[in-house]
Amino acid sequence: MSLKERITEDMKTAMRAKDAARLSTIRLLLAAIKQKEIDERIAVDDDQVLAIIGKLIKQRRESIEQFGQANRQDLVERETFELSVLSGYQPEQASEAAVQAAVADAVAATAATGRADMGKVMALLKTRLAGRADMTAVSKMVRAKLAGA
Repeated sequence: MSLKERITEDMKTAMRAKDAARLSTIRLLLAAIKQKEIDERIAVDDDQVLAIIGKLIKQRRESIEQFGQANRQDLVERETFELSVLSGYQPEQASEAAVQAAVADAVAATAATGRADMGKVMALLKTRLAGRADMTAVSKMVRAKLAGA
């Protein structure tokens, strides 16, 4: 079963259970998937669905931070719930040690020697760690590694 099919089945389950909050979040996700399919005239695969989920998760994290600063606890709770639902569709996150090892391997594989080679390293890591690591944190690790190289 593809990830998109699993999400659709979860929507049906949420409808049967009358779980309005979960249903709303899943519909939001399916709408984002459908929008990508229409915009690009393609049928999305699991990697593309994971990219969409990652984008939505990033939006939720930014919203939680902003709502927290504005003292809007009700909105923080809603965004946190949506974040937990969306996170359930991501693969298991890579450990810090695994990400560090992947960074070291990518730097060695691309023969990167400085910051000018960061794009090559990140392109390789993006395929290896897609959906399994926060790419912003990975970027910081690569930058630190290349600065010390």
